[in-house]
Amino acid sequence: MQNMFSSIKIATKTRVVFAGSRVFKTCASQRVMKWGSVDGNQSSVSCTRRMSGKGFNVPPSAEFVARVSGIATMCKLPFQETADGLDAAFVGVPIDTGTSNRPGARFGPRHIRAESSMLRPFNGWTRAAPYESLRVADIGDINVNLFDLKDTCKKIREGYRKIVATGCIPLTLGGDHTIAYPILQAVAERHGPVGLIHVDAHADTSDMILGEKIGHGTPFRRCVDEGLLDCKRVVQIGLRGPSYSPDNYEWSRAQGFRVVEAVECWHKSLVPLMEEVRSQMGTGPVYLSFDIDSLDPAYAPGTGTPEIAGLTPIQGLEIIRGCRGLNLVGCDLVEVSPPYDTTGNTALTGANLLFEMLCVLPKVKYY
Repeated sequence: MQNMFSSIKIATKTRVVFAGSRVFKTCASQRVMKWGSVDGNQSSVSCTRRMSGKGFNVPPSAEFVARVSGIATMCKLPFQETADGLDAAFVGVPIDTGTSNRPGARFGPRHIRAESSMLRPFNGWTRAAPYESLRVADIGDINVNLFDLKDTCKKIREGYRKIVATGCIPLTLGGDHTIAYPILQAVAERHGPVGLIHVDAHADTSDMILGEKIGHGTPFRRCVDEGLLDCKRVVQIGLRGPSYSPDNYEWSRAQGFRVVEAVECWHKSLVPLMEEVRSQMGTGPVYLSFDIDSLDPAYAPGTGTPEIAGLTPIQGLEIIRGCRGLNLVGCDLVEVSPPYDTTGNTALTGANLLFEMLCVLPKVKYY
């Protein structure tokens, strides 16, 4: 690929200077040599946004390439048209046709990608190094039909069949929660019934809404109907809000789901909960579905069906980081509706949560 970085000079053995400013500290030259190339006298380094020698895609550092420049791919990763050769891929599903309240989730993938320019290659707390472990790219969006939800589900199912057939793990940018149903159809077709970690304000297990069986309030009902889930390995976390019956989650419990209501999460760390969830999930395939409305609207107002008294972003991180070690075969982040958050913080939070999902995939290296 074309060189996207200017030359930088090594001023000392421990520091690198770019445009007169110190941009790396100790061992910077080693890091630059690893990701770039050094001339014969090692007086200058040329870095490029390219695959490393091991075949991994390494996003460009904002130390050298302005965040606001370039095409807005997820994490500024390379774009490729298919999942061939990838271990994991970010893919957008820009629909809100199944939304029952505020629309706008069709713009979620675009805004999440834009906000993802703030992300960096390593997880600063867990020390995960996904780009030294997995080959990852942005493979664009499913070409949905905004006028026909059933046709959209068919397109999603067919698109994800191709993705998972390559062995690639999809990381999905939604889009409303309807998309989980056709995605899980494709995932279960390859892996068999999967465990599910469902983080949401709503159970999404209605049988029918306004006479329709497909919508963002019904996906997991449809998944149970079709045998896509291993029901004893399903947990729903963060459920809350007014209900249509005295026990809004009776049906979930009757299927064998573990239900963790938001009130059970108030004022506490969810690390102990996730220890129990890991035991529940075992070694079988697991899908992680994270609705941004699981978070309290004080943190994530840009969503279609907000409910007060929700989870915090810290608890969201604990849930995702608690998935480390599981056999994750797919993840999604859904229901970001940018028009209802002019600050962009909801999309920014979504981008960070997707990066955290990448960091807990199988085979990711940790320092």
